[in-house]
Amino acid sequence: MTDTTDAATPKTILITGAGSGFGRGAALALADLGHRVIGGAIDQAEADDLTAAHPNLTGRKLDITDAADVAAAGELEVDVLLNNAGRGQLGPLADVDLDLVRQVFEVNVFGTLRITQAMIAGMKRRGSGRIVTVSSIAGVSSGALSGPYAMTKHALEAFSKSLRAEMEPYGIEVCKLNPGPYATGFNDAMVEGVDEQLAPAGGEVELALAAGTRTRMLGNQADPQEVVDTMVWLCTADEVPFETFKPDGILERYGITR
Repeated sequence: MTDTTDAATPKTILITGAGSGFGRGAALALADLGHRVIGGAIDQAEADDLTAAHPNLTGRKLDITDAADVAAAGELEVDVLLNNAGRGQLGPLADVDLDLVRQVFEVNVFGTLRITQAMIAGMKRRGSGRIVTVSSIAGVSSGALSGPYAMTKHALEAFSKSLRAEMEPYGIEVCKLNPGPYATGFNDAMVEGVDEQLAPAGGEVELALAAGTRTRMLGNQADPQEVVDTMVWLCTADEVPFETFKPDGILERYGITR
């Protein structure tokens, strides 16, 4: 990662899912650099907390599955959209509750598309902008029980590739970030609910799969500051690549060739 950050020119940056984890860390770091940050949060309490956290940071209620919230956000003029909001879900594909799968698609896929569409009109008018989408290592890899979540992240891979080709003629940059497991609490929350998904089956095979999933997702979580720093770079650098995987070497660790 080359440090080509243009800190001299403040940008207006909208971050979804800024109430916690990577999103909150990036919002505060970008505000510290003097950028005008709008932190989208799932409820008003989180939004108020963000506003109080830094003078360059304005929190606003922005549930990307709520059409009214997204329409209101569409009135904003932003230089960068950081699509960070996401939902986790594990479960065996043979009998996972389809309502749970729909919920994770509503946030990770349809919500991300909805807020992106809302921001594109203004970027097209100005002939510039950048859209950064947080995918996951699960966007290029999947394992037992991770199907419901990985399917949504695979969808974001296609979303980012197609959007990049469509936005290039308008001077709008599109890139994505694929983090591996980091200690934000997101993976822990996903794994917590896996036993409930396995309860109807409850066999030795399913329990072994759950144990393996816990090890895979929680056994080697890294410091989230690395992803926060990368988000800041992707939002502010003069030039960025289309895709960035973190931590370094994660593709080799998972045996993925690109």
